[in-house]
Amino acid sequence: MSSKDQTAAGAETPRLELRDIGKTYPGVVANDAISLSVAPGEIHAILGENGAGKSTLMKIIYGAIQPDRGEILYDGQRLSHNSPAQARALGIEMVYQHFSLFETATVAENIALCLPGRMELAQLSARVGETAARYGLNVDPSRMVADLSMGERQQVEILRCLMRDPRLLILDEPTSVLAPQAVEQLFTVLRKIAEGGCSIIYISHKLDEVRALCQSATVLRGGRVTGTADPRQASAHDLAVMMIGGDLPVTEHPPAVLSVEPLLIVRNLSGRPLGDQGRALSDISLDLYGGEIVGIAGISGNGQAELAACLSGEATDLGAQMQLLGQPMPARADARRRLGLAYVPEERLGRGAVPGHTLTQNTILTGFTAGLIRRGMVRYAEARARAAAIIQGFSVKAESPAALASSLSGGNLQKFILGRELALDPKVLIVAQPTWGVDVGASAFIRQRIIDQSRKGAAVLVFSEELEELIEICDRIHVLSEGKLSPSIPRAESTKALLGSYMTGRGDPLATKEAP
Repeated sequence: MSSKDQTAAGAETPRLELRDIGKTYPGVVANDAISLSVAPGEIHAILGENGAGKSTLMKIIYGAIQPDRGEILYDGQRLSHNSPAQARALGIEMVYQHFSLFETATVAENIALCLPGRMELAQLSARVGETAARYGLNVDPSRMVADLSMGERQQVEILRCLMRDPRLLILDEPTSVLAPQAVEQLFTVLRKIAEGGCSIIYISHKLDEVRALCQSATVLRGGRVTGTADPRQASAHDLAVMMIGGDLPVTEHPPAVLSVEPLLIVRNLSGRPLGDQGRALSDISLDLYGGEIVGIAGISGNGQAELAACLSGEATDLGAQMQLLGQPMPARADARRRLGLAYVPEERLGRGAVPGHTLTQNTILTGFTAGLIRRGMVRYAEARARAAAIIQGFSVKAESPAALASSLSGGNLQKFILGRELALDPKVLIVAQPTWGVDVGASAFIRQRIIDQSRKGAAVLVFSEELEELIEICDRIHVLSEGKLSPSIPRAESTKALLGSYMTGRGDPLATKEAP
């Protein structure tokens, strides 16, 4: 243990101490008698499955939710803050898993909203640029948030907190949409922050990252503390077993049996970028056969959003030859869905689901394709039954089909959206970031359902920045770099080294020999 760890561990007064915290909602016990302690300068992990109570507990610390019982001590003083504004005044900052940025404002304008006092925008932009450069974050203060990829938005959220010099920083799945290189940069930043005395609560399902970064961990299951560990001493398997209460599920990957003809054909696609700072696509050609899973790897912002938009129908100015199930690709997204295409976007709330709508209402979003809307009339009973079937079949932790989409944890909402799309039995399935922010058990479940759909004869295209995920489930992989698509790489030859070489623009075939 380093001298810093000893100092943190031996500190007389914890930075944060929770005592017997409880929070109950109708039909759900979110937190039950939770106690834990975080020392100054300590990086403390909170582990647990989706729905284990992690996010509720963090919102209680941050003042966004009030506990039903228990007390919070901050630097030895009882904390009675009733709002995030009061928490921020005390030096408590939080980056939510679901971002809270205004898309119609610039990066600098979003950051200005959370800083005290007034500052000229030009002066603030210079300060933002300096802070980003100091911490190794790639953030342009003049860009519109609407033009940013999910990974870039994550960096803005983190930078917004760092500019307030926090004493307790809460990070909820901070690396979900970051490339491996960006993760290392973030860890360097977090270690510097902790060395300065700031405590960090780190929520993540990526156990290898937890083991590399965190000094201690508290494990939640069913809203209760089920164990603590030093993640530097425990294996990823041990931590996962503590989280789910049993052995890890293993995906089954039968050999692919391909259709005779491609179900999706793309030729010479050179789509325009999304927004002023997007990435233009350059002469993309792609064949997707029934029975296989094809992965699209790449660092965020290299054209993934543009390619997904062109294929899903969100971008209609194509100028390319595209075929879907042997027919010319319709321009409208709904027409593509009627032919058998389904799409799971990376942005769950707002695109994949309507936050303020119930799960039944969100099921109706695919109503025309699913037969839930006939002659202009919505069949609510059938929609409720379908939503209930999805909840049961995909083990979604939700009170009922009447639960709001915004009430679900990120992983449970992802399972519901995927279940809604798979209920259509699509012939072509496009999935973006399928396991972003999803726990290890749910990740294996989602990956298995994607594999199963492909082995039923569907053509599946997966966009993911998780190289391990693509290598695990895909039959072959392309890398998208600077709007250009690499050659197809068979699964047997897909290694991190080779994929990384294409991601950085080198595309060195000699890199194939390194083990994944």
